[in-house]
Amino acid sequence: MNNRNTIILILVSAGAMILSACSGEQATSELETATEGLQYSESGIPLYDCLGSAETALVDLECREVTVALENAYPPFNYIDSQTGQAGGWDYDVIPEICSRLHCKPVFVEVSWDVLIQSVGDGLYDVGGDGITVTDERDEIVDFSIGYVKLDQRLLVRKGEDRFADIDEFVANPELILGTQSGTTNYETAIKFLPEERIRAFEQFPFAVQALIAGDLDAVIIDETAGMGYTGENADKLELIGPPISSDELAFIFPPGSDLVEPFNKALQAMMADGTLAEINSRYWGGNSDVAE
Repeated sequence: MNNRNTIILILVSAGAMILSACSGEQATSELETATEGLQYSESGIPLYDCLGSAETALVDLECREVTVALENAYPPFNYIDSQTGQAGGWDYDVIPEICSRLHCKPVFVEVSWDVLIQSVGDGLYDVGGDGITVTDERDEIVDFSIGYVKLDQRLLVRKGEDRFADIDEFVANPELILGTQSGTTNYETAIKFLPEERIRAFEQFPFAVQALIAGDLDAVIIDETAGMGYTGENADKLELIGPPISSDELAFIFPPGSDLVEPFNKALQAMMADGTLAEINSRYWGGNSDVAE
C-alpha cells in the first residue's frame, strides 16, 4: 500500500513556485476559516461545506461534491481517534486543502480496504486516499494522480528484538512468522521473501500490530510512515529495524477517465511548490519530510 525513507516531493518551476505561494497562502487562510466549528457525523467523520472560491480556484469545480474513500484504519494517513471518536490523519488534512484550491466540497466515506480500490475503479467514489502505492496492476483498474510521496517498507518489531536485524536474517530463521495486511503491496513484498505458511495476513494493520505486541508474530512488514505512527503510540513496545526493504510511490486514485485527475494534480503541484504539503507532512513525520531538489 505504501512506503518511505525520506519523503520526496515533486517540485515545479521557480516561477510556478512564486505564483503558487501567493494562492496557497490565501487558500490556507480560507480553509482555516472554513474549518472553524467543523461538525462531525455520528461515526466521527468531518462534514465540510464547499471550500475555497471561484475567484481563487486553480480550477473552479463550482462547489462540486467529491466523494473520498478512506479506510479510517491506516495511521497516519487516516484513523479514528480513540479518545475523541473523530477521524483524523494526513488524508483529512490534505484533501480539504486540495478542495480549498479547487472550490469543491469533500465528502469522506469509510470503505473497507479490501474493496476500496475496486470501488473507486467502478466509479462508486470520486477519489481514493489511504496511501495507495502506484503499481501496473492497479493502473489497469484506476487512474493515478501524480505521486505525492515515496515511502519505504520496513520491519516493525517488538522493542529490543535481537534475533534478527534485517529481512535477510528474518528469512534465514524458519521459526519466525511475518504479519502484514492482505491486499497490500506490503503483502506482495512479503511473499517475495517468504513462503505463505510463514506469513499471516490481516484485514487491517491494527490487528497485525496487536498480534505483534501480543507475541503472536515476530515482525510486521509495513510502510515506514505507518510504522512511525505505531511506534509513536507504543514507544515502549515497538520499533522499526533494518534498512528499507523496497520503495514505492504513493498517489490518489480515481475512476478511469476521471476529470478530477488534472485538477488534483494542479493542486498537489501548487502545494508542493509553496511548501504546504511539506508542512502537513512534518505534522505526521517530523523533520524527515525533506524536499528533494
